Amino acid sequence: AANAAEIYIKNGNKLDLYCKVDGLRYFSDDADSDGDQTYARLGFKGETQINDMLTGYGQWEYNIQANGTEGEGANSWTRLAFAGLGFGENGPFDYRSNYGVVYDVAAGHDMLPEFGGDSYT
Repeated sequence: AANAAEIYIKNGNKLDLYCKVDGLRYFSDDADSDGDQTYARLGFKGETQINDMLTGYGQWEYNIQANGTEGEGANSWTRLAFAGLGFGENGPFDYRSNYGVVYDVAAGHDMLPEFGGDSYT
């Protein structure tokens, strides 16, 4: 399930909080893939209107693997992070750690809840 909440909106500033919890169980002959693959994702997305022609925006998403014990090591990481500026009709400029260039093209066709769009991630 995925959920979102608008935390703050005032004077051209907006901050959203979103989360997703996905309980997964894979059945496979491959020992690395077989078993519990449950995870949760938590993120913030924000935007601010700097002036009539300039908008600032950013997003941060954290992934937490919930299929192991605390003592197993790194079970969580930043999955997505970017910040940028929008220049009116001239388009955006951003610095990002994201899914990759092809994601922007293929994301509209990635409709499967699992095993979809694996070519660009």
